[in-house]
This record gives sequence, structure tokens and C-alpha cells, in this order.
Amino acid sequence: MNILSLLKIAGKALLRNKMRAFLTMLGIIIGISSVIAMVSLGQSSSQSINNQISSMGTNLIMVMRGNMRRGGVSMGNTNMQTLTVKDVDAIRTQAGNVSVVSPVVSASGQLVNGSKNWVGSIQGGNSDLLSIRMYKLASGINFTEDDVRNSAKVCVVGKTVVNNLFETGENPIGKMIRFNKIPMKIIGVLESRGQNQWGQDQDDIVVMPYTTVMKRILAITYIHQIVASARSESVADAATDEIEAILQTTHKLKVGQDNDFEVRTQAEMLEMMTSVTGFLTVLLAAIASISLIVGGIGIMNIMYVTVTERIKEIGLRMSIGAKNRDILLQFLCESVILSLIGGIIGILFGLMISYFASMGLSWPFVISLPSVGLSFLVCVATGIFFGWYPAKKAASLDPIAALRHE
Repeated sequence: MNILSLLKIAGKALLRNKMRAFLTMLGIIIGISSVIAMVSLGQSSSQSINNQISSMGTNLIMVMRGNMRRGGVSMGNTNMQTLTVKDVDAIRTQAGNVSVVSPVVSASGQLVNGSKNWVGSIQGGNSDLLSIRMYKLASGINFTEDDVRNSAKVCVVGKTVVNNLFETGENPIGKMIRFNKIPMKIIGVLESRGQNQWGQDQDDIVVMPYTTVMKRILAITYIHQIVASARSESVADAATDEIEAILQTTHKLKVGQDNDFEVRTQAEMLEMMTSVTGFLTVLLAAIASISLIVGGIGIMNIMYVTVTERIKEIGLRMSIGAKNRDILLQFLCESVILSLIGGIIGILFGLMISYFASMGLSWPFVISLPSVGLSFLVCVATGIFFGWYPAKKAASLDPIAALRHE
């Protein structure tokens, strides 16, 4: 019997019990759509993280205070005072692969404008900080190195700060706001960047000269962080090595002594986040694939029921010349058709789920072609694997006993 005849017979048999066929396919639909959605959303999340990190510059280098250790136990880096402005000057003058560098000091507190107030955060840096962090001005100007030297009370603010401290449409440029009773003049407004991958509002920021934050707000002599830009992404590793060597010298660290600072690049962060999201994607896909097994068992169960119900039909077909191979292929075709149709519907549903979820989360929509192709192959394999035994049972029936079956 040719394949077209087998498909025709199998199709008619399935159409006689439409609801049962649909419920049988439902397990495959749920399983495939779950796998497709999980893999697609995992890759969308990874792409979104990559975009967020890349938006800060792939040649960004960050130097952070090292962890304090007591008795072999890490005490964190909150109270460490290992980074100073002298370190920044040394990097600027000695690191040939670094284009720009800036100290960073941070503070948080209440911002006030008249009767309005907002709890915000301040980032202190030099005039290169905006370019290193890849912030752009929507209006106004950036503060200058003269402002840094004079510890000027000027600042550049993000859109969230403007929206919460000023009336709609009001121009904040030239206006005075207070931070913990210290007046500051707004000289620039940053372009909106929205939330990052971790839900942090990137527009809720005030940037001002680091000297102003150190002297007038925090009253400290050390800095919290150093950020720098390598001359290009290709020399980022070389720039990192230069910075590490320079700081080891300025901090007078002996050979073999642990660094009291940490140097990280965007590439390292990107690699770490890609690894984490990749692992989570595989884990979620593996969990979702369990429903495929359940769907396959459903197909096997229904095929067993079908064989039992159609024993007389099988005996009749055998008595008029159908071979065991024909019976085997007929029931195998039915199981494969069930799994294939369920798989195709599941792929479409999975893509729809991932599309709407990506749009809702403001992630890029990513179609994982390997996962789609693999899902299709899994559908075929599921139909064959779980349909084989019931089909084999049908093909092994004795024609005479099947005709006598009531």
C-alpha cells in the first residue's frame, strides 16, 4: 500500500473522533509551545541584557574597591577606602590604551524644588563621565573641568528627576534645586534611557562634579569607583592590564599580595550574564520539555484505545489482503499525524506567546530557528516512539480472532 493511501486512511480515522484527536494533540501543543516560548524568551532576555551592557560601551572598564577580609572572611567593600583621585591621575597619565577616565562618587538623599521633593541618587564625576557612561544631553550643557576644580554647585539631571520636581512643560535649565539642604543649579538635562534589564530607572540620576560631592555632601577624601574607556574594544584587555599594574604600583602592593581593588570590563560582564541566561534558558526548556513526555504518553494511551476499538476493522482488512506491515504503518501514520499537527500548532502558539511576552517586557523578539527545527523533529520522533508499540500490537493481531472479537 502506498503512502498516500495510508495517509488518507489515517486521516479519515482521526476525523471520526475530532475531539479525542484534539485532546490527544493538546499535550504535544502545550509541550512544544512551552519549549519554544522558554527558549525564545531566554534568548530575548539575553539579547536585551547584551543591548543594555553594550549601550554603556563595550570598551568600558570599571575599577571598584576590593573586598575587606578579616580572618579569611570577606567583609565586603562598603568601608574600603583604597581608591583615590591620585589613582585616577596615574591612570590618565600612564595608561596608553585608555582614552578617558573619571572618578565616581555616589550619594543618595532628598531632592527638593519648592513644595516638590524626590528621593534620588547623585553620581559625581569629572567632565568625561557622561561620555564614558554614554549619556547624551537633551538640553543645556555639561559641567566643565573648571567646575570640577572649583567644586561648583551645578548639576545635570535625568528625565525622572525633572518629571518629579518640575511642572509639566517647565524648563528646568537654570533653576535651583536642593540636595540635603545644599543648593544646586541645573545646567543640563539628559536624554531619556528608560529602565535597564534589572528594572532600574536610568533616568533617575543627578550628575555633578565629583569634588562637589566629596567636599560638600559626603565630606570624604576617597572615591567609590573609577570608570574608564579603552581606546577601542580590541585593546580593552591591554588597558585592563595597564590599569591593574598602575594601581598595584600606586597602592604599593608587593609581589604575590592580593589586590585591594577589582578591575572589570563590559566584556566580562557580558560573558557572565550570557552564561547565566544561557543556563536558565536550558533549565526552563528542560522543565517545559517534561510536558512533551506527558503528551507522548497521551498519544500512546489513545492509540491503545484506538487499537482496542478497531480490532474488527483490523481483522477485516487483514482478511482481504492487508499485510502486517500495512496495519503497522497505518496506526503509525495516525500517531505521527497527531504529533505533527500538534507540533505545528504548538510552534505557532509558542511564537505568539514569546512575541507578546517580549513586547510586554520591552525585550527584542528573537526566533530561535534551531529550537523550532528541533521541536519539529521531536514531534516526528514522539509520534514514532510512542505510536510504535500500539501499532505493533495492532499488526500482530490474529485475523480470525480479530473478526470474532465483540
